[in-house]
Amino acid sequence: MKPEQVVTTHAALSNIDTETLELIQQAQEADAADHQLTIRQALSRYKKAVFWSMILSFSLVMEGYDLVIINSFYGQTQFKERFGEVQPNGTKIITASWQSILSNVAVLGQLTGLVINIWTQDRFGARHTMMFFMAWMAAAIFIPVFAPTLPVLAAGELICGISWGIFQTLSTSYASEIVPTVLRPYVTAFVCMCWGLGITISSAVVRGVVGMEGDWGWRLPFCLQWIWPLPLFIAAYLAPESPWNAVRRGKQELARNSLTRLRDPSKTTEREIDATLAYINHVTNLERAETAGSSVLECFRGVNLRRTEINCVVWAAQILCGNAILGYSVTFLQMAGFSEVQSFNLNISLSCCYIIGGILSWFLMARLGRATLYMGGLAFMFICLVAIGGLGFVGSKQANLAIGILLVISTLCNMTTVGPVCYPIVAETPSGRLRYKTITIGRFVYNLTGIFNNSVTPRMIQASAWGWGAKCALFYAGTNLLCLIWCWFRLPETKDRPFGAIDLLFENRVPARKFKYTKADQFAHTSEDLDHIHSDEKKVEIEQHERV
Repeated sequence: MKPEQVVTTHAALSNIDTETLELIQQAQEADAADHQLTIRQALSRYKKAVFWSMILSFSLVMEGYDLVIINSFYGQTQFKERFGEVQPNGTKIITASWQSILSNVAVLGQLTGLVINIWTQDRFGARHTMMFFMAWMAAAIFIPVFAPTLPVLAAGELICGISWGIFQTLSTSYASEIVPTVLRPYVTAFVCMCWGLGITISSAVVRGVVGMEGDWGWRLPFCLQWIWPLPLFIAAYLAPESPWNAVRRGKQELARNSLTRLRDPSKTTEREIDATLAYINHVTNLERAETAGSSVLECFRGVNLRRTEINCVVWAAQILCGNAILGYSVTFLQMAGFSEVQSFNLNISLSCCYIIGGILSWFLMARLGRATLYMGGLAFMFICLVAIGGLGFVGSKQANLAIGILLVISTLCNMTTVGPVCYPIVAETPSGRLRYKTITIGRFVYNLTGIFNNSVTPRMIQASAWGWGAKCALFYAGTNLLCLIWCWFRLPETKDRPFGAIDLLFENRVPARKFKYTKADQFAHTSEDLDHIHSDEKKVEIEQHERV
C-alpha cells in the first residue's frame, strides 16, 4: 500500500459570515452522506434520477445506428447498385473516396453540433436543448431517406450530424450530474451501451434487408430512425433539469425542484435537499473562483489544461485503440474473405458485444476502477490487433476464421473496458463550470480523429486503394500502444471521488499515479473556521450569562 498524501482547499475563507459557513457545514453533510451510500441504497433513493438519465441517454442510439448503417451500406448490394461506380470487371462499388466523404460529412455535422452545444446547454439547459434538436432530427431524416444522389445523401448526413453532435456530450454530462457518486460510473457507461444498442439494432436491420430488392433495401433503414425523435422529445419535456446546470445559471428554485423530483420523497427530508443544494453551490463557488468567466479559453489555462488534455486523449483513444476497424467491420470482413451474408451475420455478433460488454463493465468498474480497466483493455486489444495483422499475411480460410474470432474477442474487450470506461472519465475529470465545454472539446478531438479514420481506413482496407486488408490492424496496434503509454503517465484514477474532491486533486497538481492514494479534504479550512466561529459564539453566550 502506498503512503497516503492529504491535500486541502486553497480557498480563502477569512471574513466569511456565520450564515455562509453554516451553508458550508450543510455541504459537508451532503458530501458525507454521498460517501456513505451503498449501490443498493442509492438505487432505492435515486431510482427517478437513474430513470431519467437512462431515458435521455437513448438519444445516443441514433448516432450508433447511423454509424453502422452508412458504413454497412458500402458492402450492401442494393446500395452499390443504386450509387456505385462500375469497375473494369463490371461490378459496382462505393469508391474509397466516396466512403470517406459520406462518413466524414456526418462527423463535420457533429463538430458543428458540438460547437453549438457549448453555448446552448449553458444558456438554455439540457432539456430545452434536447427538445429543439430532437425536432431538428425528425425533419432532417427526410433528406437521406429520399436522396437521389450521393451528394444529396452527403448533405443529409451533414444536417443529421448536427443533432448527433449535440446528443454526444449532452447525455453524458446530464447523466453524471443527476445521480450520486456511487452510481455515476453505471449511468455514464450506460450512455455507451445506448450507442452500442444503436449499432446492434442497425446491424440487425441491415442484415434483415439483405434480400430486399430495389431502393427500399437502403431507404427502409433510414426510415426507421423516425422511431426515436418524438418519444425522446416528450421525455425531455417531462424530465427534470440538471440541478448543477440550474445553479450555474443562477436558478436556485429550479435546482431545488429538480433535486426534489430526482429523489424518492418517502426517503428524503427537506434538510437533505438543502444540504445537497448547499454542496452544489459550494463546489460551484470554488470552481468559479478558479475559472472566473468560464470561457472556452479557460479550458486551456492553468490546471484546466491538464483536465482538457485528459478528455481529448481519452476520447481520441476510442478510435486509435483499434476500434476504427470495427466501424468498417462489414467491408473489413469481406476484404478478409467472408461472403456478404457471412459478413453481415458476423457483424451482428460484433454488435451484440456492445451490450454484453457494457453489462460486464458495470461489475468490473466497481472493483478495478477507471484507469486500471481502461489500460488493461488497451493492452489486451493491442495483442489482438497484432495477431489479426499477422494473420493478414496468411490468406487461408483458417486464417480468415481466426480473424473473425479475434475481431469478436477484441470487440468484446473494447466494450467491456475502453468503450464504457471512457464516459465516466470524461464526465468526472472536468471542473463543473467547464464540464460541458471540456467534454465538448474532447469530443471535438474525437470527431477530428474520426475524420482521419474515415479518410485512411477505407483506403487501407479496399483492394482498389492501398489493399492492406487485415494487415491494417498492425497500424492501429501502433496507435494503441501510444495511447497505452500516455495513459500510464497521465491518466488519473477518479473512482469513488465526488466532484469537489477531484477539483481539489487537480488544483494541487497531484500526479496521475498518486491520485488513487491521495486523500482530498475539500472542507479542511472551512471546518476550522466554522469551529472557530461556534467557539466565539459560545464565549459570547457565557459572557452574557455571567453579566446577568
